[in-house]
Amino acid sequence: MLKVTKQDKKKNLLKVILLLSVITIYQLRFTGYDSFAQDKIIAIVNKDIITQKDLNDFINFMRVQLSTEYKGKELESKIQSMKLDLLDKLIEDRLILQEAQKSKIRINPEKIKERVKEIKKRYGSESEFQSSLDKQGLVQADIEQKISDQLLMYVVIDMEVRSTIKIKPWEVTDFYQKNTTQFILAEQREFESLTVDTESLAEEVYGKLKSGEAIQDAANKYSLSVNKFNCARDGQLKKDIEEALFKMDIKEISHPLNIENNYYIFKLNNIIPPRQQNLSEVQDVINVMLFNERMQEALKKWLEEIRGRSYIKILQS
Repeated sequence: MLKVTKQDKKKNLLKVILLLSVITIYQLRFTGYDSFAQDKIIAIVNKDIITQKDLNDFINFMRVQLSTEYKGKELESKIQSMKLDLLDKLIEDRLILQEAQKSKIRINPEKIKERVKEIKKRYGSESEFQSSLDKQGLVQADIEQKISDQLLMYVVIDMEVRSTIKIKPWEVTDFYQKNTTQFILAEQREFESLTVDTESLAEEVYGKLKSGEAIQDAANKYSLSVNKFNCARDGQLKKDIEEALFKMDIKEISHPLNIENNYYIFKLNNIIPPRQQNLSEVQDVINVMLFNERMQEALKKWLEEIRGRSYIKILQS
């Protein structure tokens, strides 16, 4: 009988380990590589790990949220532009959630249900909403968890940052006095307009108005609606339209303008000259402006403090 030495046992054990490793690699390559890739750890945040699946789910959640504002190539372009920052955002969210756990914050389930209802309202039907989730590889429970996380983060930020910010009345006054030029209202022009769907009718209506017929009378005669509006030279109108309107004199009638296959006739009723707004008119705007500025600074500082005392390692190449 051959004697088996300790060294032989070690060699045999090593062979078994190597064989198991080869089998495992083979199985991953041909039967479970996608699962392995999804479970790949891409970051460590204190005791939490972030996997590729976490990042993919986060990207898909953002796609669901943005899908009511953007479509097709525009939506994908928006997602691609955000991808570089999403891992950092995911790490930041994980840090904030860890702070929420320390504070033992809990979210009322009814609030989560309400948020889900709000998202569903953006879709035509329940089936359309579910179809959108299916395309992203998500289920409603994933959305509910993300919403819960968002609400938790909002509460802890409110407690730790937002509640500490106070804007004093003298700060609002001081900002106004140092920045009065920011609060000058530009010249405003008051118009009435008629919309006509054919060029021939537009020319006919224009002729009546030029001959002195009142715009409301012309509207009644041709079953048109009179639209009244104010505008400033601030770039909100297309450049050619703005140029035409701001060349007009008071009581002048414009020649029909072709705008997106309709014909518009404008009458300038009044010109309101530029004026300086007083403090009482703009104090709420200034208060919000100062608060938001202070909030951004305080939030950045708070997050830097959390990062400073946390262990963060990014493993994604």
